[in-house]
Amino acid sequence: MKYRVVEKGNPGNPEAPKKKYANPVNAGKFTLKDFAKEIAGRSSLTRGDIENVLNNFIDELPTFLKLGLSVKLGDFGTLRLNLISEGVEADQTFTTANIKGAKVIFTPGVELKESLKSISFEEDK
Repeated sequence: MKYRVVEKGNPGNPEAPKKKYANPVNAGKFTLKDFAKEIAGRSSLTRGDIENVLNNFIDELPTFLKLGLSVKLGDFGTLRLNLISEGVEADQTFTTANIKGAKVIFTPGVELKESLKSISFEEDK
């Protein structure tokens, strides 16, 4: 994986000196169609069959997340919703207006985490 070194400040302490950090280089996009084509090459299903399953999965996923369920995808990992809200001093003053949105949290499974430990890094110059 290629990376670039970038300078970043500390948002919690703007006066602190900036430091250098590794930032991944985006090598492009790998689409749902690309996934379907790759999977079709390894199975008896057609690319269309796989695209259909993946699209239906994407259509149904929000339904279960909105119910407050964690969606476990086998060894791949788990998806769940987390809320973004403003803090208040007392429970009685909290209303749904304090909730600003939701975001999806992905927790990779053990196998996926292990397979990513073997990444080699190369600076993009």
